[in-house]
Amino acid sequence: MHRVLARWGLARLAWLDRPTGRVIRRYEHAAPGDLIHVDVKKPGNIPDGGGHRITDRVTANQHRKATTAARYRHGRPKIGYSYLHTALDDHSRVAYTEILPDETQHTAAVFWARAQAWFTTAGITVRRVLTDNGSCYRSRVFAEALGPITHKRTRPCRPQTNGKVERFHRTLADEWAYARPCHSNSERQDAFPGWLHNYHHHRNHSALGGRPPATRVPNLSGQNT
Repeated sequence: MHRVLARWGLARLAWLDRPTGRVIRRYEHAAPGDLIHVDVKKPGNIPDGGGHRITDRVTANQHRKATTAARYRHGRPKIGYSYLHTALDDHSRVAYTEILPDETQHTAAVFWARAQAWFTTAGITVRRVLTDNGSCYRSRVFAEALGPITHKRTRPCRPQTNGKVERFHRTLADEWAYARPCHSNSERQDAFPGWLHNYHHHRNHSALGGRPPATRVPNLSGQNT
């Protein structure tokens, strides 16, 4: 059976959604702004002095407790997370990302206002936004921030629908968040703008024919202003 399928080029694993076995239907919108994927990534914070990637786990736990005690009067059991809010254009894969303290409805709304202004400066008119069904995206505050922009949501338990921003977050984790050991959370965050610039202007993207995302955007560098 495998030889017959292979002979006809059918049922390649890369084409299938592994949980369901159904063929993945890939798509790409025709122009920048036709669809913007919005999502949140939550990497764990790094304690001052470094985590277990540069120390042993006992020392990392000591750093975590010391950092927690310094930041909170009564202390807390965990150092917490950073919340990376991302808005990614479906056509070009350019991404606007901010590192914020939470994922509440008000934070998501003001993030979108800044993201839309950034896309406008880059020459992109946003027509539709796709999010998951998180509470911050189902709120009236976020709907008011979107205004007349069409809001679409993914099907429940189907993160593949928002796959482009999910893939961006995986790239972000591999090439920035966990690419090298850091001695503090601020050290990692300081490296983020440089990584994002490289992603936009210099990193070749396989889905774009080996070109960086900036080649598909009218004014990403502000050259037309």
